[in-house]
This record gives sequence, C-alpha cells and structure tokens, in this order.
Amino acid sequence: MIVSWNWLTDYLRLDISVEVLTERLTLSGLNLEDFSDVGGDIAIDLEVTSNRADCLGHIGLAREVSVLFEKKICVPNPEPPTSGPPVGSITGVAVEEPTLCPRFTARVVSGVMVGPSPWWMRKRLETIGVRPISNIVDVTNYVMFECGQPLHAYDLDRLNGRRLVVRRARPGEKLTAINNKVYDLTPDMLAIADADRPVGLAGVMGGLDTEIGPGTSNVLIESARFDPISVRRTSRALALFSPSSFRFERPIDPEATEWANRRCAELILQVAGGTLHPGRIDVGAHRPDRPAITLRLGQLARILGIEIDRATVARILTALGLEPAGSDATSLTFRPPSWRSDLEREIDLIEEVARIHGYDHIPEDRAVPLSSTSRGHRERVEGVIRETMIGAGLDEAATFSLVEERLAAPMAPGPSRPSLRVEHSSRRRESALRQSLVPSLLTARQHNEAHGQFDADLFEIANTYAPRSEGVLPDERTRLAFVAGRDFRGLKGIVETLLERLHIAKPLSALPVEVPMLATGRAAELRLGDAILGYMGEIDPAQLESLELREACAATELELDVLLREAVLVAQNRPMPPFPGVVRDLSLVVARDLPWGELEAVVRAAAGPRLEAVDYLDTFEGGNLPEGTQSLHFGMTFRHPERTLTGEEVEAAVKAVVAASEERFGARLRG
Repeated sequence: MIVSWNWLTDYLRLDISVEVLTERLTLSGLNLEDFSDVGGDIAIDLEVTSNRADCLGHIGLAREVSVLFEKKICVPNPEPPTSGPPVGSITGVAVEEPTLCPRFTARVVSGVMVGPSPWWMRKRLETIGVRPISNIVDVTNYVMFECGQPLHAYDLDRLNGRRLVVRRARPGEKLTAINNKVYDLTPDMLAIADADRPVGLAGVMGGLDTEIGPGTSNVLIESARFDPISVRRTSRALALFSPSSFRFERPIDPEATEWANRRCAELILQVAGGTLHPGRIDVGAHRPDRPAITLRLGQLARILGIEIDRATVARILTALGLEPAGSDATSLTFRPPSWRSDLEREIDLIEEVARIHGYDHIPEDRAVPLSSTSRGHRERVEGVIRETMIGAGLDEAATFSLVEERLAAPMAPGPSRPSLRVEHSSRRRESALRQSLVPSLLTARQHNEAHGQFDADLFEIANTYAPRSEGVLPDERTRLAFVAGRDFRGLKGIVETLLERLHIAKPLSALPVEVPMLATGRAAELRLGDAILGYMGEIDPAQLESLELREACAATELELDVLLREAVLVAQNRPMPPFPGVVRDLSLVVARDLPWGELEAVVRAAAGPRLEAVDYLDTFEGGNLPEGTQSLHFGMTFRHPERTLTGEEVEAAVKAVVAASEERFGARLRG
C-alpha cells in the first residue's frame, strides 16, 4: 500500500518527520518497505498484512497515526446536493445472489462533463502510482484509495434496460473487460449484468462496453460488497487481478459501502459537474453483527509480562474505535468498530493494547510465564526417523505441496485419479496438489545435480493429498519418502534399520509390484505383517530423462501412520537366549526373475517353528549357472527356547525348505 504524505494531511496534522512516522508504524505492525520524494510529495510504501484491510486506504492509515501519536482525526462527511427526479425512477438494481453480494448501492449523476481531473487529484494519484484517466474514473480510484472501498462507474446510457442485475454468469457468456481482453465466464462467477449481457465481473473488473468515455453524460455509481471467496476464485480462474479484487478478497468495512458511494457522488459533482438525483438504491442493507469482546485485565500481565493500568487500556481501545459495552472490577468489554473485523477474541484486544502501548516498553529481561510440554508419540517417532535418516547419510528436505500436473500422481500401483488443482497467482505451473512426495524430492535432486551436487540423498516427512469424490475434502496423509543414488537393496537396508530403531518386531516383506514411476522388475510393495507399509524401487529411466536427472537413483515412500501404530519407543528388556542358535546357509538356483521376497515367504513357511531369522546374503549370476537363472544365497538361524537343537532337527528343517522351494519354484541346491 503506497500512501501520499500530502493526502494524509487532509485528515490530521503531521508535525512529525517521515522517519519518526514510519518507525512508529513499523513497530505497530505496518512495516515500512520504502519512501521517496515524488514531485514534492512523499510516497510511503507500507506492508499491510492480510488481516488489516482497514489500512488499505488513507483514512484507515490516518486512524492508526491518530492513535499512535494521539492526534485528532477529521474524516469527511459527504453531503452532496440533490435535485431532479429520484434515482429509483431512472434505474434499478436486482440482486439474484444475495449470499455472494450482501449489499449493493447505486446513485446516478446526470449531465456530467468528462474531461481531465484537476491537478490536485492527478498529483495524488500519480504519487501512489495510479495513472490518471479521466475525472469520473479518477474519482472512483481516488475514493477507493481514500477509504479502501472499491467503486465502479457505468455509462448509464450504454446499459441495456438502464438497470443492473447481479447474477451468476451463464454458460458461454463472455466479457470484454476494460483492459481490452475477452474472458470466458462460467456459472461459478458472479457477474454484473444489464438487461441482456454481463457488463462487469463482480469485485474484479468492469466491462469495456459500458465504461466511461468522452461522450458519457449520465453516470451510475456502484458501491457494493461481494463475497471474498467468490472474488478470489474468479480473479484466479481468469488470472485477472486489480486493486479492487485485492481489496474485495479481504474483509472490507461493511459500513463504508454507502459512505463511499456518497463521497464518490460529491467529488464527481466537484470535478465534472452534473446533477445528483435524490435517494439511493440500496439492496441488502443488513449490517453484520459485531459481538462484544471481554478483556480480563489480569490477562495483560500474564501474557505481556508487564502491568498496564486500566485507564490506559480503555483509552487505547477507545481511540482505536472500539465502543465500551460494559465493565466490572476485573474486566472491560468492548464492541469492535465495523472496519476491524479481525478483532474477534480477547487475545486480539491484548495484541492491540500491546502494539499501541509499544512493544519497546516491554523489558527484554521481563519473565513471561512459560510451561514446558513433553513431546507426544508422533513427535518422538518422527525424531527417531530423522535421526535414522541422517545417520544413513540423507539430508532432510522441505518441498512445496503444489507441483506440476505431470508430477502429481501417486507412487502406487494401478490407475490414479486426477489430482486436485489450486488456482492461484504466484506459481502458475505448480497448480496440482501432490499425491506423492517422491516427485518433489526428485525435482530437488535434479536442482542439486544442475549445480554440480550429484550425491543429494534426500528425505522428507510431509503431507500428500489424494482426491476423493466431488465436494469431499482430499484424503490427507502424512508420509515419509526418501530418494538416493543407491540400488534397491541399499534403500531396503535403510528401511530395515529404521524398523529396528523403532523396535518394530513384525516381519518386513517385499513383494514385486508394478508402479508407473518405478522401473519394471525393480519395484516392490513393502508389507509390515499384513499392513501395506509403502512402496520402493529404482526410478524408471524414462522418468529420469523426463526430470533431466543424469544419475540413477531409487525411491521409497512409507505410510507414517503404520510406523506410528507399530513403533515401540520404550526399550523392552528381553533376556538373552539361554541356548545357542544354529545357523545354516543355503544357495538355491532359481529363475532370474524370481524376487527374493517370494522365496523368503516360502522359506519362513516351510522351516518350522524353530526358525528365528532369515537373512538375505547375496545374489550370483553367470559362471556355470544355466542361462536365465540366479543363485540366491541366504542364512537361516534356528533356536529352541528350552534346549539345544540337535543336528537332525536342523537338517530336517533345511530339507523341508529345499523341498518346498523345489516344489514351488523348481529350485535346486547350487553345487
């Protein structure tokens, strides 16, 4: 928000330097971006947070200055003279969507002379970076930047039927906006129409066909309130942004609507002449309720760490425009002004008192009572995960939830549903909510490669968003994903280490599966007992090429909920086995495409109850092995809890494993 110093002096006396003014504003929450001299005026650029829409106009900022420096403020009270037939006999307004347009006011000025604005108005608009156009248009801009309420002026004679209808756009309708671009409208957009066609997009921009021009004689002034979400959706869907939409997307003062219309009519009479017709059209004039808020005085000292006397608290809140609504020995009750819709709770009033009283009045060494809290189960599990990942040589990443459409698919087998899209202005390409973390991490890895860092092994704990049925919020799941320039076994080792660190006793199995993002035959579904833990595998070469990754890598994505459910964070005492275990190694020759996970499942089922562990050791191919085969080398540990196993018992279990493997896979012992 750029503010004119000279303009501010219309409302209060500024007998301070711009440095003092901007420093105090910054300390109260309106950060200074810059200020500069513009032809004898000073343009002050302030950062206005989204909750302070009241400061998107010079009057709102003047209110802040008046409170901070205890100055009297003078706000214009427009009372333009009227004559001629009443406005209701000249035009009409119908609001078909009252929920999207809570209030619509209109006035008519006839017999105007369109021309250049007076020097003082042009100068003020130029100071804040607005290009003067004509006296009528400049007045609507001037009033918007004065009070924060956007307005629009129509050439009444170019409105078919000489009336306005606030309705949803109809399928196939188009609008040529005042920027000379044609926009396709949809029924979820709120349009301002005449008797036949749209003449403006509510809260966003007016239409070219009814704009003010040199031949305009009769002007209809619009000042209205629109639903902020509706304005935001329309603006982003059409990539059409304006100072009006910027303000309407925020909660503007509901009681400024009629004032702004009156003020606009008054200034038009001053700079363009004409006759203001008596009365106004005012549809949906209901004012929103302003519930009272009670401030317990004891909370000030508890939260701020300093005492502020009752009289000072009352003075600050009253100066900010709050109306006293009751009090007792320990509290004060106030009703916020219409322009401060952000004041809803007691803590909001405490913040107002603190920032006006001055954060610099709170000593740095003043003790503020704090109470420590213990970490919950989830925080502790995530802590172990981070320690394990970092110990395995991975770095934690933080990536955006929004990705390109081509990167939004889930890392899972089977067809996927189209991702949810978010229309926004800042990142036009990344508009889809991701269903997997892996593409985000691969993109980060590619960025590192492009800058010469080829060993960026990354992990992330974050949310994914799977679409559900129409109108239902997405299935939002937290997952752990990591990518690394390692092979399948390297990543599986990280998963096994993680399960060990979390003291998860259920067996981990890896079953072959086809996943679009992963290479054929190099992907697996990870199961923890009967639950699907996630998926892992080596990235398909086509995906690597698409992402411009030069180095091969593999990826894993795990369901955090499964880890949270199974993790045991308190170390469990287990006695050492009193009897020795017996280890037997086997090398079985099987088909080259047989996954280890399938063989492991058969081994566990056939080995009997005394099998304690199965450990994969290595794979051998070539040599004297037949074409198309491989030798899987693994170890088995057997143990009896009450005695030492005999050699015959162990050999019987080994023979059972060999027999089951031969029957199921045609396996044979490697000689």
